[in-house]
Amino acid sequence: MAHPIQTQCLAFGPAAIQTAAALIAEGQPVAVPTETVYGLAADATQGEAVARIYAAKGRPSFNPLIVHVLELGAAEALGVFDAGARALAAAFWPGPLTLVAPRRAGAPIANLATAGLATIALRVPAHRAMRALLKATARPLAAPSANASGRISPTRAAHVLASLGGRIPLVLDDGPTPAGLESTIVLPGDAPRLLRPGPIDQTAIEAVLGRPLGSAPGGVIAPGQLASHYAPGKPLRLNVVSAESDEWLIGFGDVAGDDSLSRGGDLTEAAARLFDCLHRADASARARIAVAPVPVEGLGAAINDRLARAAA
Repeated sequence: MAHPIQTQCLAFGPAAIQTAAALIAEGQPVAVPTETVYGLAADATQGEAVARIYAAKGRPSFNPLIVHVLELGAAEALGVFDAGARALAAAFWPGPLTLVAPRRAGAPIANLATAGLATIALRVPAHRAMRALLKATARPLAAPSANASGRISPTRAAHVLASLGGRIPLVLDDGPTPAGLESTIVLPGDAPRLLRPGPIDQTAIEAVLGRPLGSAPGGVIAPGQLASHYAPGKPLRLNVVSAESDEWLIGFGDVAGDDSLSRGGDLTEAAARLFDCLHRADASARARIAVAPVPVEGLGAAINDRLARAAA
């Protein structure tokens, strides 16, 4: 980030939770322990708040994030659960299990949090700090691991400070995380699949479901997998300053268009708006889509990576 900020580290307690909740209400990310690893939490309903997670982690891929909620009812308000998903939730929630479900129509989750996919990754955490923060904010919280992209996952507050100090405003310290390993991710359904191994053993999951788990399918439907292609239904041309008559131009900065990622050239705003802009362009009457140049620096590297995959 161009202007490093002062990162506070506060011991878990009511005052620290109040401070963290106030920052999240302002759209800022804060680091908080879960039973798996420390997570970088932000309001999952705000696109710009989610974009700040990516910006703090540095040069990310647009992978979907896990959305944390307090209980099964809150999860079912965001995703469509079948009998298998409910059985797994009853057996392992709260706990280190993430369930991938079809995203419920009208769910108030920022498209950036789900990477524009039709599915949503949901977890009900057990750790007291994350649960206290969920209660205080009364919001679903998107929270990938609280580390710079490509670094070792953080299991202590000191790990977070070493990686993200100067990039985020607050780290909540509640000691080492119990599991120290990211959550198990499962895709329930008629052919349930293990998308990522984790603290909950595959055999325990299979015992609840009464059937074996298959391996992960191709493409990205959950965190921890390769970045997916966002494929609009129209041809996409990049680094365009002047559009052709049959192109819908998505502008950036000084390049105006039919829409804009950010008229002020703000990369965080651009990341938050990317999927929405592409959806609007795809729904327009124009035959093709054009996108203005976006600088390949910081969060712009991820934006360009996503656009290049979409154009391919």
